[in-house]
Amino acid sequence: MKYEIIDNFLEKKDFLIIKNTILKNDNFPWYYIPEVTYKNEKKSLFYFVHVFYVNHTANSNFFNLLQPILNKINPKALIRIKGNFYPKTEKIFEHKKHIDFKFSNKSMLYYINNNDGFTILENKIKIESKENRALFFDSSFEHNSTTCTNQNGRININFNYL
Repeated sequence: MKYEIIDNFLEKKDFLIIKNTILKNDNFPWYYIPEVTYKNEKKSLFYFVHVFYVNHTANSNFFNLLQPILNKINPKALIRIKGNFYPKTEKIFEHKKHIDFKFSNKSMLYYINNNDGFTILENKIKIESKENRALFFDSSFEHNSTTCTNQNGRININFNYL
């Protein structure tokens, strides 16, 4: 699987606007999802999402917050943009492998905070969660994420586009 990592993806001022809006704004909504099934575990835990874009429509009052990222990736078409907030757990749990879509697409995971969680691509390639990092890959290939233990949550934004 081909992938690319770009650290310090955005200029610091643009990154801090996004980070502070998502992490320090009492008005930024996260929506409860009752189940994430974990690899090698019989239990399910919850997580939160914020859908910025879906079904050809900006789905969030915070969509324009992402303009610096959209300007850099310059998508021909957006498929979905979704924020993920995985709450802290007592140990790191790996989510089950999945694909985002059955067709080839570009995916960029944008990491909002530093933590000890990670993303796992095919061939057990582990990508650390590092703030202002962009991970590019084709999300029609299996991949999975994890929780974290050293922050209140693991937060990233998943961009799927053509």
